[in-house]
Amino acid sequence: MKKFVVFIVLISMFTSTGVKAAEVPRESAPCNATNEAITVVENFIGDILTEVQNGMGYADARAKSNRIFFTAWLNGQTNGYSYGELVAIANNAIWQYRDMYLRPDFYANNLEKVRVIISPLIEDYKSGKISYSEAEFNARNKIYQSVNPSFNPDVEYMKDPIYRDIPPIDNSLFRIARKLILE
Repeated sequence: MKKFVVFIVLISMFTSTGVKAAEVPRESAPCNATNEAITVVENFIGDILTEVQNGMGYADARAKSNRIFFTAWLNGQTNGYSYGELVAIANNAIWQYRDMYLRPDFYANNLEKVRVIISPLIEDYKSGKISYSEAEFNARNKIYQSVNPSFNPDVEYMKDPIYRDIPPIDNSLFRIARKLILE
């Protein structure tokens, strides 16, 4: 009887201390993604996101997750979300985790730089003076202006897209800004 009790205790210890799967970074989600859709993605591919954090390649992870979502969609297990909606969320999360794995110094070095650039916007958003979409839009412009102080969004966005003079920026800076605003 004692052996049986020890066996049950050991099994319960191993099953309750499993590895926690990675979450979808909220800043990587498409702007139209709902929290429920993000949760559905996490439930299906949290383990794949953990593998990407530990070095799995983008193409391998994307292929693996696409197969999971397609099968789930065919079987009606996606809570009403389409294959395309879930895959968009998943692919963005996979891309961000892969980028963070390949360039950890970039993220570490730029977190505080972006925080300094957009800190007034973060405060305005926290206090309710501006909406999230306004904070995100203005953060993009502040980041552009940090590279080219003469960048004028009122002038540039009015031009035909072919003739716009927008400074080249690593898109990951915008993701860092979204993360800081959401925090």
